[in-house]
Amino acid sequence: MVLSLSILVIIHECGHFIPARLFKVRVEKFYLFFNPWFSLWKFRSKRSETEYGIGWLPLGGYVKLAGMIDESMDKEQLKQPEQPWEFRSKPALQRLIIMIGGIVMNFILAFFIYAMILLHWGEEYIPFRNYTMGFAFNETAENAGFRDGDIPLTADGKLLETIDMKSLMALAEAAEVTVLRDGAETGITLPEGFNKVLLDSKGSFIVPRFPFVVSSVNNGSPAKQAGLLAGDSIVGVEGNLGMAADELTDLFNEHKEQAVAIAFYRNGALQQTEITPNENGKIGVIRKSPVEVYQTIYKRYNFFTSFPAGLSKGVSTMKSYLGQFKYFFTKEGVESLGGFGTIASIFPPLWDWEAFWSMTAFLSIILGVMNVLPIPALDGGHVLFLLYEIISGRKPNEKFLEYAQITGMIIILGLVLYSNGNDILRFLR
Repeated sequence: MVLSLSILVIIHECGHFIPARLFKVRVEKFYLFFNPWFSLWKFRSKRSETEYGIGWLPLGGYVKLAGMIDESMDKEQLKQPEQPWEFRSKPALQRLIIMIGGIVMNFILAFFIYAMILLHWGEEYIPFRNYTMGFAFNETAENAGFRDGDIPLTADGKLLETIDMKSLMALAEAAEVTVLRDGAETGITLPEGFNKVLLDSKGSFIVPRFPFVVSSVNNGSPAKQAGLLAGDSIVGVEGNLGMAADELTDLFNEHKEQAVAIAFYRNGALQQTEITPNENGKIGVIRKSPVEVYQTIYKRYNFFTSFPAGLSKGVSTMKSYLGQFKYFFTKEGVESLGGFGTIASIFPPLWDWEAFWSMTAFLSIILGVMNVLPIPALDGGHVLFLLYEIISGRKPNEKFLEYAQITGMIIILGLVLYSNGNDILRFLR
């Protein structure tokens, strides 16, 4: 998370730094993280007018432009006569380009990362129809008409391709959903406001169900002693067949050091044996991954096709995030806000380059969207005042800008404290 956010902050601030230098605005500081009172590291070459550094407060970063009301609240400089190398002395259009540079760089970075992911790894996904065991739904979704084992096919008549953010949003906001249930297509009319109710529900409202197919068996494990082999597919316990991997895992955990009868398929034949999970509720096998048990679709991209595909993926991700963003202004949305703990939780526990870059691209889009918000102290707030100046031909009063900056900083600090407080409360619960 720290590496990902550091990359995003540096790229974002470069979006301000580069046009500022092109328009001959003096950049006094370029910092990764904030540095109230002291810095972890700082450097300034003899030929440079810019101090580069790393702060100790990891809440973002900043570029300090001469003659601008920003996070530094440097009022003394603004009391002096305007200088040609100051931000405030430049034409409004140049100042606008400098301010939107960070947002633009975040979006460009996201599109570029998605393109490189597709170029290097390609794209592999499981179509909805290929999840032959269907999906599990939480209580809220079941009350709306879904049943465990359903396979969603369409949302408001639009075909659902695979389980991604776009499809989840389409399902949550649809009025009519078609699912495959017991081999037949069934229509579900979702209640009005279903998407808002989901925000306050517990657990993911839809989770794929996977078969428990053994990839390998550990020596000396309960599975080895029970005679299980690689390729065996465990389908039930104590006569209850058709169980998914997560259900079996939960059941093994409930029967620690207790013998249970299991049913499994080997070479198409149904067999039974008895197994005793260890003190940790484990049976000592490695399961096959979803892409090994369900038929996937794989797309490969070359250098020229990866860029339009990366742009399309970035735009699709942005639309999905914007679709979720409107819930921020609801009671349920505010309560679901998360801070650094929530951000950290979306990264996998083991290092994975593809997952790292995917999360970095997604966070880059979030950072870009958040900075568009017309809140003073964010780029969007500065852009709003600059647009007013361009349209009206009048600069906002510097005292007004100063108070707006303070107000914006209080709002942002409040959001940071509230969102991270939510993380702490979730952890304590």
